[in-house]
Amino acid sequence: MKNEHGKSLLLSVVLFALFIGVWFVATQPKESAQQSAAQDEYAALMGKGATKSGGFPPPQEIGKAIVTHLSDPFKDNGPNDKGIAIQLGHSLGRVGMGFALAILVALPLGFTIGMSPLLHRALDPFIQVLKPISPLAWMPLALYTIKDSDLSGIFVIFICSVWPMLINTAFGVANVRKDWLNVARTLEVRRLRKALTVILPAAAPTILTGMRISMGIAWLVIVAAEMLVGGTGVGYFVWNEWNNLALPNVIFAILVIGVVGMALDRCFAGLQKLVSYTE
Repeated sequence: MKNEHGKSLLLSVVLFALFIGVWFVATQPKESAQQSAAQDEYAALMGKGATKSGGFPPPQEIGKAIVTHLSDPFKDNGPNDKGIAIQLGHSLGRVGMGFALAILVALPLGFTIGMSPLLHRALDPFIQVLKPISPLAWMPLALYTIKDSDLSGIFVIFICSVWPMLINTAFGVANVRKDWLNVARTLEVRRLRKALTVILPAAAPTILTGMRISMGIAWLVIVAAEMLVGGTGVGYFVWNEWNNLALPNVIFAILVIGVVGMALDRCFAGLQKLVSYTE
């Protein structure tokens, strides 16, 4: 097992080194390539023109951007010059609040739907209609109704997180082994105790799967939502750096988004492993 792990790690390192090498070669400047006067003028008008390259940034520029941003992640020099840690804090705060609200709604409702076939049949058409709607389609309605960009972002996270959690919870509850339910019925276990001591442990892996999927979708959506509403957050950071034509900063932010998303997924994978069982 350790040998296989070592081989996979070595292969990952080789693939990464190959990717960096190809990227480095592909982004080397050509002697004949000169930035046009119009491009120079446009870059100057947009600001920070002296630091922008005419083509895709090479790996060394990304490395410089990483060092620059990580050397002072908590800086706060105004609305458009905040450190990456502050921007991530705003994004994670919105995701956490929206996700927590989704848990408060999805888990009890999913339990109820899973334990009641009648309620499942009654609510299923509504769920199937609302589930495919893009969360960002709710943003204009949220902004108009709530009239607050932060709360609108939280609402969008809630609406995108609730469906995978709700569906997986209902599925897990409805598919608990009948033998276990029959034993609980034979022992005359009360309904609440049966839900907490029999159904919940049995459905926990499926519920955690839904929460893991919901968190992945929420982290995807918050970046796009912050691009729309602006102000703060890693999505706004990406959009602001794109407006400044600072591609190294954009790529740095993309890497940060990927790393944080992977960390969140690993956390839920660990929780899922804790509640998993072997029959």
